[in-house]
Formats: sequence, C-alpha cells, structure tokens
Amino acid sequence: MDERTATKRVEDAIADRADELLALLEDLVAAKSVTGHEPRGQAVICEAFDDLGLEVDTWEPRAEALADHPGFFRTSSYEEHGYEGRENAVATLSGTGDGPTLALSGHVDVVPADPESAWESDPWTLRREGDELYGRGVSDMKGGLAAMLVAVDALQDEDVELAGDLYVQSTIEEEAGGVGGLLSVLERGYVPDAAIVPEPFGLPNVGIASAGVMFFDVTVPGKKAHAAWGHQGVSAFDKACLVRKALEELNDERQAAIDFPPAYGADPDLEGHVTNINLGVVEGGDWPASVPAEVTLKGRVGWPPGETRAEVREAIEGAIADVADGDEWLSENPPTVEWTGWNAAPHEVPRDAEIVEIVKNNAESITGESGTFVGGNAALDERFYQRYYDVPVVTAGPYGPNLHGVDEYTTLTSLVETAQTLATSAIDYCGLAK
Repeated sequence: MDERTATKRVEDAIADRADELLALLEDLVAAKSVTGHEPRGQAVICEAFDDLGLEVDTWEPRAEALADHPGFFRTSSYEEHGYEGRENAVATLSGTGDGPTLALSGHVDVVPADPESAWESDPWTLRREGDELYGRGVSDMKGGLAAMLVAVDALQDEDVELAGDLYVQSTIEEEAGGVGGLLSVLERGYVPDAAIVPEPFGLPNVGIASAGVMFFDVTVPGKKAHAAWGHQGVSAFDKACLVRKALEELNDERQAAIDFPPAYGADPDLEGHVTNINLGVVEGGDWPASVPAEVTLKGRVGWPPGETRAEVREAIEGAIADVADGDEWLSENPPTVEWTGWNAAPHEVPRDAEIVEIVKNNAESITGESGTFVGGNAALDERFYQRYYDVPVVTAGPYGPNLHGVDEYTTLTSLVETAQTLATSAIDYCGLAK
C-alpha cells in the first residue's frame, strides 16, 4: 500500500467513525476527571487502549524522582492530592521498520465546571446540538484524546503498518502544570522524534509556541491599630494599593514593548496583550474595626518566548522595590516577594520543522482552508518536549473558543478533522513499513 492509498483509506475510515468518536467522548466527559481526580478518566482511556489491543504502560509519578529536573516545580494538585492513584498511561503502536517515532499526547484532566448552575445542561453529560458538542472537556481536551484514539483505530483497521513507533499518551495534571504528567512520561523514557498535541487551537491553525507562566505572592506589611485610633497605625491595604499601581504600570510598559505575532494569529484582540501581570487574589486583615497589619497579593505573570524566567522575576521584583524605596513606611518595612506554584518557561518550535510542515499541510488539505501559526499566550505541556528534550512538537486540535468557560463546546466536524490530521500526519512522519 502506498502513502496516497493509505491516506485516502484512513481519512474515509475516520469520516465513518463519527458515532464511535461521540460515544468515546461521552464516556470521557461523564468521567468527571477534574485535576487531582483523574483515575476515572484514565480508566476510560485504558479500556479504549485494551479494545485496540495496544501494549499499555501505567504508573504513578514520583515527585522525588523529578525534583532535580529543570522543568520541575511542586504543582498545586500535587500539594493538595499527592500522586498516589493518579496514573499516566502510554500505549505503543509498534512500527515494523526503522522509521522515526511520533507521540500523540493529551491530558485527561479538566478544570472544574463551577458554577454548574450557569450551564444550559449538566456539564458532565455530553450534549449535542447539530454539529456543536457541549460539556466540560469536549474541547480542552477530551475531544483531542478521543480523536487520537479514533485515529489509531482507523490506522489499525485499514491495515496501515507504520515504519516508526507511535506513542499514544494520556497524562494527568496539565491544568496545574503537567509536571507529574508529561514530564513524568518523558522521564520514563517515552521520548519520540516528534510529537503532536491536539489542544483546541482550531484547525487548520497549528501551534508552535507557548507562554511562560509564573505565580507569585507579594506580602505587604502594615501596622495594626484600633480603627478609632487609626492614625496610629499603617494600613497594609493602602500600602498594597501602591504595589498594585506599580505592577499595573509595569504591565502597561511591558505590553507596549513586547510583541509576538503568533499569540494573536487567530485572535486579533490579543494584539498588545501578549504579556500580562494579573493580581487575582487579595488576602488581608482580620477584623473590620482594625487597621490591617498585612495584605498579600497573589498574582500571575505570563509572557511569550523572548525572556527568561529570571529576567521576568527581576522586572517584577524591581518594580516592587522601586515603589518601596519611594515610600517612607515601605522603605523601612519592605514587601516580600515569593514565587509559588506555576513556574513554566516559554517555548517556540521552528516553523520549518518537519512535523510542523507535515501537520500544517495535512490540516489545510483536510479542512480546505488556510491556517496560520499560533501560540505564545498560554502555558502548555509542549514546552517539556521542546525545551528539555529537543523534540519538535506541534499543537493541532479542534475548534474550542470557550475552553474553561460555562457551556464549553466544540464541533463534531472539527473533531473528525483532527482525527484525520493526526492519522495522516502519522503516516507521513513515521512512514509506511516496506
């Protein structure tokens, strides 16, 4: 069988498997595998692996075994749940020649669906309206996982024998940083020559970059006093407002100076906002009648490829130090900055990498549309491949404009096209057995 024949047969076979894809996605959505509670979702994946007759490896990650890796940090889901019972799963479709190895990789965890009462229907029950599919995870990224499995099923049923091995990976805790997920997979030895991750980037657009993301806490001291004698105290809230203003000004400066076109390639509204500093939580005070003695601002900074984590930390800490130097109280009682949680560096894949060109050409051929290069505005597992193992990786997945939101949705058409793109790209990259 030549590649043209194999490609045509596989594309047709996947088009005929829409009901199979829907049934699998329905089971995955119902599994309710919120980050930290992935086992039910992995059970669905492993059952599908068994049905495909694939060799499967499952294991619990070990934080102590990963701690010395430069991409390691203690994720929030590890701090809360540990890794016991939270297995990764990798199935191998063995090639019959000496072709290159390809990984299809996705995460089984999803974010919570709160507030569930705001959804049009139960977020854990797949709902279909024409071509649109609703439910938590349908786009991010259980739809991509279902597409991966249908692609492999079609390859096998059509007797397409690849020359190179195909790894099919289902990982945990991507939403919390992926350390116990994809990093653990790679450290276990599943390092391919190239990888595709079907995150919802909207084929035929393909992702070639991710953002750096770090979390930080700024603790601002004050001086406690009874409100009736408030003039004798120093409000930590008032001083925290100075810090907030300094970070807002820094954010404006950075947004004016930093540009990365792929970050707004598919969403023009993001132009001018490819980096951002966000203060998402404010904690402080203990009584309405007391001047607050301490306030903590919890923030996130995100940025596209071009800066190191050290450079970004220096910019934020410098802005806070400058505002403290200019205030009588804070100069003597400076705020402290602690970097906590997410600690991800950005990544970028060369646009002329073989896997990038293969996937983009197939996606455009299958959809009949022209795509663009996107990415760089959110952190992704893909960084582990590119930054630490020199594995070129492309993000190529379904339509998903409302991921993480109420009434998350995708389309059946885009899921079928994703599965077709994955299967045909595997043929092109791994080659056919002779």
